Amino acid sequence: MAGEGERKLFKAKLVWKVVLVLFLVSLAASLALYPQIKRVYQVLTLFESENIVENFRSMDQIFDIKTVSRGDEVNVLNNTPGQLPETYHYQGEEKSIQDFLEDTWTTGFIVLKDGNILYEEYFLGNQEDTKVISWSVSKSIVSALVGIAIDDGYIKDIQEPVTNYVPTLQESGYSEVPIKDILQMSSGIHFNEDYADFNSDINRMGRALAFNTSIDGFVTSLESEREPGTYNNYVSMDTQVLAMLLREATGQNLTDYMENKLWSKMGMEEDAHWLLDRKGMELAFGGLNAVLRDYARFGLLYMNGGSYNGQEVVPAWWVKDSVTPDSPHLMPGRKGPDQEELMGYGYQWWLPADTDGDFMAIGIYNQYIWIHPELGVVIVKSSAYPDYDLDGTLKTRESIAMFRAIAEGITEQ
Repeated sequence: MAGEGERKLFKAKLVWKVVLVLFLVSLAASLALYPQIKRVYQVLTLFESENIVENFRSMDQIFDIKTVSRGDEVNVLNNTPGQLPETYHYQGEEKSIQDFLEDTWTTGFIVLKDGNILYEEYFLGNQEDTKVISWSVSKSIVSALVGIAIDDGYIKDIQEPVTNYVPTLQESGYSEVPIKDILQMSSGIHFNEDYADFNSDINRMGRALAFNTSIDGFVTSLESEREPGTYNNYVSMDTQVLAMLLREATGQNLTDYMENKLWSKMGMEEDAHWLLDRKGMELAFGGLNAVLRDYARFGLLYMNGGSYNGQEVVPAWWVKDSVTPDSPHLMPGRKGPDQEELMGYGYQWWLPADTDGDFMAIGIYNQYIWIHPELGVVIVKSSAYPDYDLDGTLKTRESIAMFRAIAEGITEQ
């Protein structure tokens, strides 16, 4: 499920609190290190229920950032207010849409029909100009940039090994792994997510972020455990490798390339920003912050096959390939270890198990861009659901049921 690596990153509470106490005791005497101490504390309490809503709209106060500037032209989304259905059906029950939005701590909700805003509402103190972190929704945007880089001639073929472009990964588990397998979360990388193991990958990644060290260095330390292209295992660092690929192939950092080739060309109304590590590398696996309407505009771009205002921004063939799984281990509806039906996976995009053409970007804590091209509907939901670690997968399935009910209901009006 989307964002498992990110979720587990910050939920090893017992281990982290011991680390935090030792760190603070040893360094509290030094005022010069106060910013570092504060950062560690903020990162380790990022998902606490009393902080989570404020944190998700204030990430620029916790991490360093780079700004992705919008262009001169704004694509004004017309308001054509309409009535959403009041209920949806899930697991044999009729349920309230409003109750579900409240129960999952929704902070913003937009429904677009044929490019117009049918419904827009903000909750828990967020407003239309609030920049919210999208977590793994960011992955789908990184995927778009890979497609653009191929179209620009910077990347020749996704069948090439990523190490053709990022030689520093030659000593890592990513050595000779095809770019395509990384796009499809099938890199074969081993990722130990044992909370109690201080030296596990998930805890090492946490230390890399909390102590403001290099994310590149962490990625390079990862090892392979299986043949690439054979098993879909969600590893957030696969997306981080794609950002390294873009940086090396284009000669530009992720922020600049995104600004020049995507953000400035889509009529965005606000600047966005990426969170950074201490060396200025974007945390591409989940660190993009933007206003909700601009996430909706990105959804519209994909609903329209990669075109905005008659101009192709993302290659149409890339949009199609991105949401078309092409191997058995990626297909929607395949059975998981517990015989549950799993969602399909494309190039950093998800396809529901019983998809009828809809696809989605998913981030932890109930962040979504849901797109149904045939019905002309885009739905964006930002949230700060603090119990995601308990039932996040179930909430995603229920969210899909709600999105579909909304799309069908407004289409019938």
